[in-house]
Amino acid sequence: MDKTLSRDGTWIAYRRRGEGPPVILVGGALSTAATEAPLARLLAPRFDVVTYDRRGRGSSGESGPYAVEREIEDLAALVTAVGGRASVFGVGAGGALALEAQAAGLPLDLLAVYQPPYTPGAAGLQFKACCTARLHRLLSAGDRGGAVELFLSVTGVPADMIARMRRAPLWPGLVSLAHTLAYDDALLGDGSIPAERFASVTARTLVVCGGFSATPARLATRALAEALPRARHRTLTGQTRDLAPQVMAPVLAEFFSRDMYARQAS
Repeated sequence: MDKTLSRDGTWIAYRRRGEGPPVILVGGALSTAATEAPLARLLAPRFDVVTYDRRGRGSSGESGPYAVEREIEDLAALVTAVGGRASVFGVGAGGALALEAQAAGLPLDLLAVYQPPYTPGAAGLQFKACCTARLHRLLSAGDRGGAVELFLSVTGVPADMIARMRRAPLWPGLVSLAHTLAYDDALLGDGSIPAERFASVTARTLVVCGGFSATPARLATRALAEALPRARHRTLTGQTRDLAPQVMAPVLAEFFSRDMYARQAS
């Protein structure tokens, strides 16, 4: 993997595949560059696809206390590394990061997000506050496995499946990323959609949800699309929170190809 230096001196590890307009994939909770590799391989025939380890994960470093601004600077460093402009696809909290980066002025050509886990509404905000408090208690107590289990249960993974995951080879890798759950939690603020801040998102944006996702998640993506100045919403039939790369790839290829045609015409 290559590395680029973020503003605070943190090295961010990334990998490029393919040729064409640059597209950066931003992973969500408990993900690394390897998590996004299947989707990257499907997009590589048409795009220069970048996957990366967000700070504190995999081969990337971490300097000082976490702040959302540092993650925005990491993404800015990647955009610079690929030529100064790019399109971005963010999954889950990675979508929230991409939106925050564009709202902060990062030059993105096109932006697509899949189910950023905002929880608008009184009940949703209360639920988010309770989850945040529990997560920080677990991490403060050093119960990294408990933090991962909390995240999995909140996202709908059944208890018996979590028990099996605890015994599976993948569990140590998840536990090694447990501290970054607090980073994703911070990206989402109090759970509400920051409509005032997102009014400055100028990139054309595709907001996507799964047709089999939970009703609150689907409603939240519609509310998000309505809050963005240049967004449209799309529901992918049969998809859940665990998005299938082979389903998402053609949707992104169609959307991001607009950038390719615009570049060729200019």
